[in-house]
Amino acid sequence: MVDEQFKQQVDAYVDEVWEDVVADIDRLVRHESVEDLSAAEPGKPWGPASNGALVEAEQMAERLGLTVTDVDGYLGFADVPGASGPERHIATIAHTDIVPLGLGWNFPALEVTRKDGYLVGRGVQDDKGPFVLSLYAAHFFQRLVDAGQELPYTLRCIIGNNEETGMGDVPYYLERYPEPLFCFSPDADFPLICGEKGLYQGRFTSGQVAGEKIVELDGGTVPNAICGQATALVRADAASLPAAERIAVEPAGEGLVRITATGIGGHASMPAGTVNAIGVLARYLLAQGLAGAGERDFLELLVTLTEDAYGRASGIAAADDKFGELTCVAGTIRTVDGRFVQTVDSRYPTTTTGEAITARLSELAAAHGCAFEQTSGDAPFYISPDSPEIQALLATYAEYAGKPDAQAFTIGGGTYARHFARACAFGPGDFDPDKPAWVGGEHGPDEAVSEDALRRALKIYIVAIARLMELDL
Repeated sequence: MVDEQFKQQVDAYVDEVWEDVVADIDRLVRHESVEDLSAAEPGKPWGPASNGALVEAEQMAERLGLTVTDVDGYLGFADVPGASGPERHIATIAHTDIVPLGLGWNFPALEVTRKDGYLVGRGVQDDKGPFVLSLYAAHFFQRLVDAGQELPYTLRCIIGNNEETGMGDVPYYLERYPEPLFCFSPDADFPLICGEKGLYQGRFTSGQVAGEKIVELDGGTVPNAICGQATALVRADAASLPAAERIAVEPAGEGLVRITATGIGGHASMPAGTVNAIGVLARYLLAQGLAGAGERDFLELLVTLTEDAYGRASGIAAADDKFGELTCVAGTIRTVDGRFVQTVDSRYPTTTTGEAITARLSELAAAHGCAFEQTSGDAPFYISPDSPEIQALLATYAEYAGKPDAQAFTIGGGTYARHFARACAFGPGDFDPDKPAWVGGEHGPDEAVSEDALRRALKIYIVAIARLMELDL
């Protein structure tokens, strides 16, 4: 199937549809598709906002001629029929939900802005932009089928809707439909991700200590992002508090002061270069004596948790030759019924376990007068980079990127791939040495992605799928 004529056909197709691709990314970005379980209902298990993006995506797929199935609002899928029938299919899986918008945006977060060759908006990189690429890759093959060409396997685009907050959509799907013969998720970086660290989340809960000096602590947006801003409402005189780096102080009513710490947020799996605002805030409060006895114990715990992002200070550090070092970050802090609640997110290698992490963090909690509980976890995932499917994808990337030595690698992030027997994460992010300083990353403000990189990724996906179709799966 794949020859020079085919690749020329792919080039012409991408040129033809590109403005439609950008317009459809914009349609999805306009949905603030953040999970809201408090508003969940039958057919909208992740809340109406997430469901709105799912419905929009399904309508796009129908407009592109694909056969669409909605799976009770948990997720959906769109098929291009093949000779194998729907039971034996190759799949892509991307997601239409997002993390909260957060603060610090210089561009509209809920629409696509074109600037300097980049698309800007929440989800353009993670993962609405890549999802739209998967639909248009399928549309290319639907055209072939409409022209009378038969595909050996059905091609299925799975439309995820709960990736950012637990991936509860995939188990629901797998209880009702067979596993893909092979699946890739366009929700990561090129060249190709063949393994993912274990995923672990938990939370520390203090006793009912809030109120002596600290009325409220609040910070972060989601557990799997490093906190970019945290605030404390404290009993103090604003005029008596000194200035400090990354700290803003303002009166908040009689006898009250609001202290805001600003850090540098980012994805929990990639803490390099970030500054956790929770740690900044805790250190300032301790330095100024703005804590009662029980409150001080909790703040000292926060200092330990934010001393580094690799579990060293907290005693859970680990590493191996496939995944490198464990990461552990403090994500959100809240005040609930007079108790402080701090979440942690860890990505761990094969040399430790979720049970070991829980045991050590429970000891740490007890030493600071707190309780600790694990809230979620998944073991590490790995597929051999020597498998024919992985080699087909790698070869396609290498050809289009001009990088013949491209190798598969592992990450600390979690993608849908870990839920399937034979799967990987495959782009579209790529090293960009010319990226302007204003370009933000996934989960952060001013999230942006290179338009040229997306165009190339669409070509890679089409050719890679064609090569998968040639394999004996």
